Amino acid sequence: MDGQTKDLLRILAPNPSPLTGPGTNTFLLGRDQVAVIDPGPDDPGHLDAIIRAGQGRISHILVTHAHRDHSAGVQALARATGAPVLAFGDALAGRSPLMQRLAGGATGGGEGLDLAFAPDMTLRDGDVIEASDWRLTALHTPGHSGGHLSFQWGERIFCGDVVMGWSSTIISPPDGDLADYLRTLDRLAQIAPVGLLPAHGDPIEDPLRRLAELAAHRRERTAQILAALRDGPADAATLARRLYDVPPVLLPAATRNVLAHLLALADLGAVAPVGELHGGAEFLIL
Repeated sequence: MDGQTKDLLRILAPNPSPLTGPGTNTFLLGRDQVAVIDPGPDDPGHLDAIIRAGQGRISHILVTHAHRDHSAGVQALARATGAPVLAFGDALAGRSPLMQRLAGGATGGGEGLDLAFAPDMTLRDGDVIEASDWRLTALHTPGHSGGHLSFQWGERIFCGDVVMGWSSTIISPPDGDLADYLRTLDRLAQIAPVGLLPAHGDPIEDPLRRLAELAAHRRERTAQILAALRDGPADAATLARRLYDVPPVLLPAATRNVLAHLLALADLGAVAPVGELHGGAEFLIL
């Protein structure tokens, strides 16, 4: 546990991995009434730390998105505290029309989806949740997942998995959508917060620089994919092996990211699948 302000506490879940970094950050906000943001995995020790830190004052449970490293602990925490669970929707909520069409096919994706997750109350963009000593505004920030929410707290934003300082975010179709993600980066830049509080890693104290870096990284990756396709059709896995210098354990995630780029390019009419669209399809430049 580490205190950040008198009203905010961060508790790190013991679930480090190549995709979660040091683990999931669970935030507790408030004094008289406490909001828990992202209870994290269903780990008894972690949940006990949250309950002890809440000191019987937990009044709201907020979930940025229904991936198990964020939401699997929700049911146990709700039973222990009686607090309502607030989120955009279930694990499949908020997907774009393209991703809804793909979801029935063989495109894969959805790593870590918490299909058992169901909030007590749904939130939409702009909804306000408040107590005597805190006020949060829900921001619909899709891209990493269709139903991803961020929560604006004054000049700072709890940004879930949209922005991390130590890594870029995995975009894994049909759960993730690159076009939505780029729009989310633009929106956060327009809000111009003074700080971002991600669900993995340390706070980001220069948000505009980091947002610009992430957008530039995606543009560069798109250019690399188009350049590679000029040599001939290729699938996402082949392109990932060619373009990414990562340990083998991260190649599946890299492949999902490449597929997200290919789908966005196909939606723009720049590339097309060779034959039927699926996760292993080859793409060619039009």
